[in-house]
Amino acid sequence: MSPTSSNGKNGNRRVAALDRSKANSNGNSLPAYRRIQNTIREKIEDGKLRAGELVDSERELARSHGVSLMTARHALAELQREGLVERHRGSGTYVAPPKIQFNKLISFTEQMASRSIPGHSRVIHFSVVHGEPEIAARLALPPGSRLLMIERLREAAGEPFSLETCFLSADSFAGMQRSHLERGSIFGLLEQEYDTKLSYADEDVDATSADPKTAEILAVPRGAPLLRIRQTIFSTTGKAVLYVLGFYRSDRHILHIRRFR
Repeated sequence: MSPTSSNGKNGNRRVAALDRSKANSNGNSLPAYRRIQNTIREKIEDGKLRAGELVDSERELARSHGVSLMTARHALAELQREGLVERHRGSGTYVAPPKIQFNKLISFTEQMASRSIPGHSRVIHFSVVHGEPEIAARLALPPGSRLLMIERLREAAGEPFSLETCFLSADSFAGMQRSHLERGSIFGLLEQEYDTKLSYADEDVDATSADPKTAEILAVPRGAPLLRIRQTIFSTTGKAVLYVLGFYRSDRHILHIRRFR
């Protein structure tokens, strides 16, 4: 074992001991650093602390919570590991920009609303296309089928998050208009206007880099790492309804996976 790892473990034990003594003296079984984390986390969730805003310093947290600097430092370090805050040497600790987790089949609008983050979708392109046999096959349609092609920029908290291109049958969903998608969710539109309830998705995920066009739209450098996700989304009856090709900023998204043995 290296001296560094040994000192790190000793430091963690000292923090834990301090936490227990403070918790016991206050009649609270929750460790002090956890209480600090919960306080900061609640302020972020309630919108009292927003992305980019400065979090109290270690010294301020230690004073207001009646704990040591070491305990306050440990609390901020844990929040940084969770991705809730970013620490900048010589500047301070700031609320990190929100990150979106891919762990449930819900719309972007629903996802933003669940986290009290202002979200917006801007339709870049809307048209009927032909000659997409591979996409038609994914949707279990004949090769020459007419498809609605919808390209949308997803924005959250005032910045671009992802670029998605959706394809669905133009004949099955006749009457769908650009204005419908600028006002709300395509998931909601399918369920409310076309009586099509979505159930599950098959997804292929890989990494790619931003080409010049995508980089400009997503406001990232050319060649920046992106998550690329190809989704085929099915209805409750097992029918393929929607194919989505999405490019997602890797600094704003997390792919959450649970594995079983």
